[in-house]
Amino acid sequence: MGYYPVFLEMKDRPCVVVGGGTVAERKVEGLLAAGARVTVISPELTPALAALEKEGRLHQIARPYREGDLEGYEVAVVATDDGAVNAEVAHEGRSASGRIWVNAADDPPHCDFILPSVIRRGDIVIAASTGGASPALARRLREELEAFLDEGYGPLAELLQEVRQELRSRGIVVDPEAWQRAIDGRLRALLAQRRRARAKAYLLTSLGVEAPVSRTGRPAAGAADRKR
Repeated sequence: MGYYPVFLEMKDRPCVVVGGGTVAERKVEGLLAAGARVTVISPELTPALAALEKEGRLHQIARPYREGDLEGYEVAVVATDDGAVNAEVAHEGRSASGRIWVNAADDPPHCDFILPSVIRRGDIVIAASTGGASPALARRLREELEAFLDEGYGPLAELLQEVRQELRSRGIVVDPEAWQRAIDGRLRALLAQRRRARAKAYLLTSLGVEAPVSRTGRPAAGAADRKR
């Protein structure tokens, strides 16, 4: 296997999951978290999947898979314990005119891609994979990374994105090493204290950039903290 790690844009992408059990449940949750439009092909659904269907978050085709079911979809996930179904779906995906990517749970020979263990902290997404060798080890890696990545990383990513976009709009280029130095313990402490405006002002100072001046003549960043 020669896996090439990528992050695929899934928002509003039509995806189909074949199977309605607990494995399918995990696959559906991951697809929905990424914003995909999900259809599940299965006569029955777990209570959790049935609840999602009732809420309108997925569409169910209440019958077993049959040839031709992949038409109109871009990604297919097979979550059954039937090797014959895995093979049929993989064959259809590979022979389709538009080539549909197929993942068959715990069946690498019938996969065009595999699904790693994923950790999400806001816009931060970290994926851990063993190349299909050991799902148990992939899970262990995920759990250890979850312990390392506290909830503060989400707000930190949001602030860094905001400042980066603002500097770009002002035509200001900051050296990559300056960004590295600016992401320090003080910045994270301010965010942990929910002093976001002060954190933004501190970040700009660390980057050697002056905060934009507001209509009052004062630096815009940090104004909220001065009102405290």
